Amino acid sequence: MSLRIRRISVSGFRKFRQPFAIEGLTDGLNIVIEPNETGKSTLLEALRAAFFVRHGTRNQLAQSYAPHGDAVAPEIQVAFEADGAPWSLSKRFLKGASVEVIGPQGKAQGDEAEARLHILLGSVRDTSQRGDAASYGALGLLWVAQTEALSVSAPGQIVRDTVRSTLEAEVGSIMGGPAYKRVRDRVDEQYALYWTPTGQRRGRQTEASERLLAAEAAEREAADRLAAQERTFSDLDATRARLKLVQREIADETDAHARQVLVTSLEVARAAAQILATRRAELEAANGTVRALEDLQSRYASAVDAREAAERRLASTRDQRAALAGELGEARQRVATARQALDLARAARQEARTALTRGEDRRRAAERSAAIAAASKRHAALLDLERQQIDARALAARATPAKVIDELEANERAIAEARATVNAGATILALTGSTTGITIDGEPAAAGERTLIRETAVRLGDAELIVRPPLTLASAEARLTSALEKQRAALAELELRDIAAARARNDAARDAAADLRTIEARIAAITAADASIGLAAGAEALKLLVAGLAEEVANEAAVPDLTALQQVAEAAEALAARAEGTHGSALDALRRAESEDAPLAAAEAGAESDLGNAVAQLAAIESRADFLNLEQALVIARERAARAAVQLEEATRNASAHDVAAITRKIETIDARARTAGEMRTKLEMEVARLEAVIESEGGKGLADRSAHTREEAEAARAALQRTSEEAATLKLLRDTLEQARMETSSKFVGPVAKRAKRYIEQLLPGCDLSFSEDLGLESVIRGGIVEGCANLSRGTQEQLAVLTRIAFADLLLEQGRPVSLILDDPLVYSDDARLDLMVEILTEAATRMQVILLTCRDRAFRHIGGNRIEMRSSG
Repeated sequence: MSLRIRRISVSGFRKFRQPFAIEGLTDGLNIVIEPNETGKSTLLEALRAAFFVRHGTRNQLAQSYAPHGDAVAPEIQVAFEADGAPWSLSKRFLKGASVEVIGPQGKAQGDEAEARLHILLGSVRDTSQRGDAASYGALGLLWVAQTEALSVSAPGQIVRDTVRSTLEAEVGSIMGGPAYKRVRDRVDEQYALYWTPTGQRRGRQTEASERLLAAEAAEREAADRLAAQERTFSDLDATRARLKLVQREIADETDAHARQVLVTSLEVARAAAQILATRRAELEAANGTVRALEDLQSRYASAVDAREAAERRLASTRDQRAALAGELGEARQRVATARQALDLARAARQEARTALTRGEDRRRAAERSAAIAAASKRHAALLDLERQQIDARALAARATPAKVIDELEANERAIAEARATVNAGATILALTGSTTGITIDGEPAAAGERTLIRETAVRLGDAELIVRPPLTLASAEARLTSALEKQRAALAELELRDIAAARARNDAARDAAADLRTIEARIAAITAADASIGLAAGAEALKLLVAGLAEEVANEAAVPDLTALQQVAEAAEALAARAEGTHGSALDALRRAESEDAPLAAAEAGAESDLGNAVAQLAAIESRADFLNLEQALVIARERAARAAVQLEEATRNASAHDVAAITRKIETIDARARTAGEMRTKLEMEVARLEAVIESEGGKGLADRSAHTREEAEAARAALQRTSEEAATLKLLRDTLEQARMETSSKFVGPVAKRAKRYIEQLLPGCDLSFSEDLGLESVIRGGIVEGCANLSRGTQEQLAVLTRIAFADLLLEQGRPVSLILDDPLVYSDDARLDLMVEILTEAATRMQVILLTCRDRAFRHIGGNRIEMRSSG
């Protein structure tokens, strides 16, 4: 059964504040092409409101129907046909809400009218706040608003139930009926007591597992406590045995006797060690006395040898210095004489250099004066050249661009062509003889030829001759006039008389440009740099220099003979050089003499110092009290050191027989053993007391009985868990079996749906297979063995698949006799030209079985499509 909408009228509905209507909708393809913001989507929303939204609702969706800021009652009227019978629907929202339906069964209002619509359309009451298309039935799937078709989605529950009922006879199954639902609900109820929806244990299984865990924990705790009590008895016996051993060791007197003996030996050893230390000190003192006397004897002998050596060096050095004294005096006299001559030569050289410098300054001043005069002349020439340069630039700037010359020449050609055309088509009137009484265009005529280019009236007495040139002559004359005016305007803008003047101006500009280059080269030549007066290259530098030297007075002093001055300076330089050479030679001779005398003087001073030190050291040694009997004292000290060595050897033998450290270690070992035994006895006594307290505390708690009871409880918990697990496994197996049967039945339903959808999608994606989900939604497309989820396809392909699957469901619903109508708002916005043409062909073919309404703003994409064109107009 097809549903055909014939007329839609709205008033006070969102943007339609005034009455608005669409009429003339036909059975097949209807296309509404209007710009954005004209209300196409609002019309589809009005249709949904009229058919599916309860008139008395005041939810958020109904409130949105009223125009913003207006307190009016939105009203919708729809005329339609269902199964060939005419129907009319009128619905009003908010203020004075009402609904009226007129059909084959007569008129109905209010809730009865709403019920008739639900029965007719297979919809249910919508209780949502914003509108649920799934409750609209088949038309909720087929009336597609903007962006709803941009992704592939499954149909609602109503459509799925309808399709299943349609396909039950085809697939021969009624799985999913009331009996199945009751069994499945009961199984799910029991299943929920044991399992979560994701298959995890819970409820009774969790309780049984927790009971077993608690029982096992109690069993382990009781067993551990009983085992601990038994270990306590064993530990108490072992600890008492160890305590007896320790007490027996403490009572033994062997270590005490041994310690007393060691203490006596320690006192003897310490006395021997003291004697050994004394003998070592005595030996060290004797050896120190021997070393001191030997050192004194050695130092005295060294001082005597040093005094004698110093006396010999001093005598030799003084003899050598006496021999050099005469030569050193002569060298010093020669240096003094050479120094005097050098001072005179340097003074003469300085005077010569001063005279030469003054002469060179005078020469540079003269050269600067000459350069300044030359710069002034170049400055005057520069000013003249700059004036010429300005004139040349002015002439060069007046050049007419080549493009403008070309335009003027083109205008000349156009004028010549137009004039030739005029002359070729003009009429020549020749008058000879007497012209009395003849007028041309009301003016007296004169003898001679006249070119007529327009209609001319010639008066010959009472007769009038009308001369009409060819009609083409007028257009030629207009072209000539236009060309002349264009050429005149162009020449006037350039301030030229004619094109010859333009060419002459250009020739003059070219000559000026050449002269300009020559002038620039001459300026560069006369503005060269001159280092003698600090002049840099360039015209600006020359101007700046001349401006700064305007008040400088020229130097006219005579220039001295620089050659003579140079010769005098060179002679003075030579004389000074010779004097410096003589002075240097004398200095070298003096340095050689002084270099020979300096070591001798140093050696003499050193010898005198060494002699004084040796004499002072001998005096100091001889003044000591122990020096008088040094030899005898040294013999006595050596004998005392020998006796001390013998006594030390004897004390060392005595001390080695009694080792203080070894005896001390033995005493410490006996003390540590006794101390450890005492500590162990205390520790064992405390451990015995603790174990006895534990046994006394745990003895009356019946640990053995408690352990047996917990074992029995754990066995019962294990049996309960096994029984619960078996029940849960049985329920899970039963539920999975029912689900598998349902899935097999669902696959039987999906097959016919996929077959019908593939008939259309095969045209869009040749060679593909389709995969539908249990809820009859298209899940994926299989191309070349590769599974592609619909969500991973391009937006354009998703939109096209969404439209095609809706057409397939529409065909199934038509077979069931359900009211079907397809409305697409702004469809196929992401389709390329080829797929758009293919989709239009499929929609056109579907329009032969059902009414199809396209609402679009894309005039260029849909203007070529055949079908019923509808315009949106106001009904007011």
